[in-house]
Amino acid sequence: MDQPVKPQARPAAVAFVFAVVLIDVIALGIVIPVLPKLVETMLGGDTPRAAELFGLFGTAWALMQFIFSPVLGALSDRFGRRPVLLLSMTGHGLDYILMALAPNLWWLFLGRVISGITAASFSTAYAYIADVTPPEKRAKQFGLMGAAFGVGFVLGPALGGVLGSIDPRLPFWAAAAFSLANALYGWLVLPESLPPEKRSAFRWKGANPVGSLQLMRTHPTLFGLAGVALLYQLAHAALPAVTVLYTGYRYGWDAQAVGWSLAAVGIAAGIVQGGLVQTFIGWIGERATLLLGLACGAAGFAIYGLAPTGAWFWSGIPLMALWGLAGASSQAIMSSLVGPEAQGQLQGANSSIMALAGLVGPALFTLTFANAIKPGVGLHLPGAPFLLAALLLAAALALAWWVTRATPQA
Repeated sequence: MDQPVKPQARPAAVAFVFAVVLIDVIALGIVIPVLPKLVETMLGGDTPRAAELFGLFGTAWALMQFIFSPVLGALSDRFGRRPVLLLSMTGHGLDYILMALAPNLWWLFLGRVISGITAASFSTAYAYIADVTPPEKRAKQFGLMGAAFGVGFVLGPALGGVLGSIDPRLPFWAAAAFSLANALYGWLVLPESLPPEKRSAFRWKGANPVGSLQLMRTHPTLFGLAGVALLYQLAHAALPAVTVLYTGYRYGWDAQAVGWSLAAVGIAAGIVQGGLVQTFIGWIGERATLLLGLACGAAGFAIYGLAPTGAWFWSGIPLMALWGLAGASSQAIMSSLVGPEAQGQLQGANSSIMALAGLVGPALFTLTFANAIKPGVGLHLPGAPFLLAALLLAAALALAWWVTRATPQA
């Protein structure tokens, strides 16, 4: 079971890691519809207080991601990807059981903290893909991982809503079952992808959030793309932060209408990242695909922010889906700039950047929205958060164009 994955086993290994990410994201998504309500119930129906505490839960989760993503990435560089993935999946399952049985908010909060630690294994999954995939095909596989996220966040909340209508704690049990079944299957069939001769020593200097980002300074293009990733992830935070509030305020959408739009976004993103990334790269190369994706994302956010009706908002979904071209292309370029012994550290650093954006982004965009619609404000602009996100992606586009100008085409 500990033998490194052989070349002929690579398609099966990639398929399994895709399933790992998909099932983990479904498990994460299952609890989304019920966790805020469970917090509110434990507070005796105090909705304002529940909103404050749920925001604290989200911040704690993102903080754990920020701290532990580089740790797990560095551990996988030292001991291999397989043990880190299996330990994380097992811990995730046990954590969901803890939250299902949580008698009070303190236990529920502890469960959310542990969830943030164990979910940091996504960096290891991406490192596994880099191990078993030739550089010229990595963009396609990273795109498939992005598709797994999109599909998981469509299926997970839908399933969680159905189960939560039966019992608010039932989604946690379902998430635990998914995670533990995933761990068992992985223990039986998942081969190791990183041979011992390509492993590197574990050093705390590189396994902390600040230290892991030092890797980005080893190459000018890598450092510039880290900045692109930060702007990318910061802009992305606008979607979960204000979409529900914005569409309800501006278009009068109810929960069902929002649900349909989010499902459409997830499906469109899955099509692009799962099926079109490699096609575009074959046509125009990794660099141009990255730039096209960022331009489409900026245009999509601009449509969202300026759309006078819900129909116009829907028209921006295809452009936003094409934004997914950028993430896979950027990941492929970055992974080609480091050796196999540092892929875990690289993906851990990328996850830390994502978590850092998750710490800053929600407050940035919710405050922007609140001030843009506040009575007495001279310029009443509900779409301000999305227009800010468009500007961030425009800046990312300019930076990406500059730092990759010497990057060879795939």
